[in-house]
Amino acid sequence: MAKFIKIEGIVEIRDDENNDIFIDEFLEFIERHQWYFGGGSREVDESGEDL
Repeated sequence: MAKFIKIEGIVEIRDDENNDIFIDEFLEFIERHQWYFGGGSREVDESGEDL
């Protein structure tokens, strides 16, 4: 039987990176552990509002 974890939060990355770079690294980490991720990501401003 599988366990599920819900993640809520904001990740701060460097100015020279973007969402594509982050999500590629994140999914590589997930896949390396033979886990699965369902969801999405989007860039937001410092207050968490959509760009």
